[in-house]
This record gives sequence, C-alpha cells and structure tokens, in this order.
Amino acid sequence: MRAMILKEFRELRRDRRTVAMLVVLPLLLLTIFGFAATFTVDHLSVVVVGPGAEQAEQFLTADVLRVEDVRPDADRADAVADLAANRADLAVVTGGSVPEVLIDGSNIFAAQSANVLVAQLGDRVDSEILFNPGLDTSWVMVPALIGLILTFIGTIITSIGMVKERAAGTLEQLAVMPLRPMDVIVGKIAPYFLLAAIDMVLVTVLGRALFGVPFRGSVWLFALAGAIFLFLVLGIGVLISTVSQNAGQAIQTAILVLLPQILLSGMIFPLDAMAGGVRWIGYCLPLTYFIQVSQGVMVRGAGLDSLWLPLVVLTGMAAAVFGLAIWRFRASITPRRAVAR
Repeated sequence: MRAMILKEFRELRRDRRTVAMLVVLPLLLLTIFGFAATFTVDHLSVVVVGPGAEQAEQFLTADVLRVEDVRPDADRADAVADLAANRADLAVVTGGSVPEVLIDGSNIFAAQSANVLVAQLGDRVDSEILFNPGLDTSWVMVPALIGLILTFIGTIITSIGMVKERAAGTLEQLAVMPLRPMDVIVGKIAPYFLLAAIDMVLVTVLGRALFGVPFRGSVWLFALAGAIFLFLVLGIGVLISTVSQNAGQAIQTAILVLLPQILLSGMIFPLDAMAGGVRWIGYCLPLTYFIQVSQGVMVRGAGLDSLWLPLVVLTGMAAAVFGLAIWRFRASITPRRAVAR
C-alpha cells in the first residue's frame, strides 16, 4: 500500500494540470466569491438634464449617487439616449411640474437600488423604468447565455476535437501536406463556427419566443459581434489544444479558462459591485465585452456609436489569440515535418 501511495504522489507531481486544478481552482473560487460575489451596487451614475438641471444636482446628495453630467440644454430624448448608450444608470429630467427619474432596467441590480431611492422620495418625483420595465432577469440573462454557449463550444468542444485529431494521428498526416498552419486551423474550426452560429440563432429566437426578450437593435451589428467573438473563442480552443496531450488535459485547461469568464464577466455578479482588483480581471475577459454588446443591442437598442469600444476590444483580442494559436500550432507540428523528411 505504501508503494502504491508513493506511486500516485509521483504521478500527481508529474501531472501539473491536475495539481493546478487541486490548488489553483480552490484559491480562484475563494477569491471570486470573496470579492466578486455581491449584488450590492455601491454607486449609481446619474445624468441631469433640463432647465432646472443645476438646481436638481444640489439635491442629489446620496452617497450612492455620482453625477456624471449636468446639461441644462438637453431634454428627455437626450437622457434616454444616454441610458441606451450605457453612459448612466439613471437620468433626472427637469422642467416639468416635478422632476422625472428615468432608470435603466437593463442593469437589474442598479435599477433595484435606484428604485429604493426613488421610493424614498415619494410624490416629489415621477419615475419610469426603461428597456426592461418589469426588471425581468431573463431579459438580461438570455443575451449573456448566448455568449456563454459560444464560449463553451469554442473552448471545450473545439479543444477536445483538435486533441482527438492529434491522438488519432490525423494532424501528423496534415503536417506533411502542402498546407499552411492557418489553412489547417481554419478548416478544422469551420464546422464548429457554423454549429455555434446556428446555436446563436436558435438561442436568440427561443429567448424571444419563450421569455419575451426584446430585440431592439441592429441584427447585423449583433451578427458582427457574434462572429468576432466566436472567432476569438475558437482561437482560445485551438490554443488550448496545442498545449494539451489528451482530452482530459484539454477539459481541465478549458475549465480554468471558462470559470473566470462565467463569474467575472458581469453575467452573474455586476461588475460595478466587484472589488477593484477583481473587476479589472473581468475587463480582461472576452465574455465581458460580448455581454455588453449583446445586452446593448437586444435590450437597449444601442447602436455602433455606443458599442464601438467593446467591438474594437473583441477584434484586438481575436487577432492576438488567433495569431498566438497559429504560432503554437506551427511549433507543435514542425518537429513532425522534420521527422517525415
């Protein structure tokens, strides 16, 4: 028995990915749930518009409120545009008999906090929740789930498929053919790209049919964001396959990549409620930016003028990750070409 125990410890020491799962994953979960698992929004960004904007600003003294902009020459339409572009969580419109508070319902946790403040003011203000009047969780979860499904297909399914190709010896055959690494990778991921695109359409249609999730923005903008994001996560899947020798290693690595994206992308816990250091990790994750685009297009009807930044970030990430995946793939098959010659 002693010899068997020592043998298992030696094998475990050689299996670095399993050790990472046993050590890094618990620490990661502790950090995430310790600093990120909160639904309490610490601050609400506010824009104030209308003839009495400067006077109304003086009464917005609650600690949770942060006045971002005061524009006496703007009107209600400008305030709605600010909320649609996600430049503020709520807007105060002056000029009527009582101020009107407009709340962005696409950010459920911020909207709930704003509702509490508005309720304390009573009849002194009118209020309206825009984009998601009923504060339905499904309206913000379905756009996020689309990104999660694409991430799952791009990382786990693709990486396992590529690793199985290596185990079967197919990649060794491709290595001696007059094909560039980019040609091989694009050919391998094309079926996964098509499958994920179909899944994206199905989830979007079912989300509208089953949960009444709106689609207020541009279909083409949504499709563009989905294509860029899918290209990115497929690159991550290929990159995982180049550092994995078998399906078990690919799954372990994919889980380490997937878990932070699920918990720190704003899909479950609001980014604004996270601690600063953890929040910046979220800003480095691709799913964070796809959720911003999908929720913006579907729920708020936002356009390219307000969503260009997350699209640019996703494009840059896709180029960097896919370039790294091609380099790693070329490095992994070069020795085989030398042997074949």
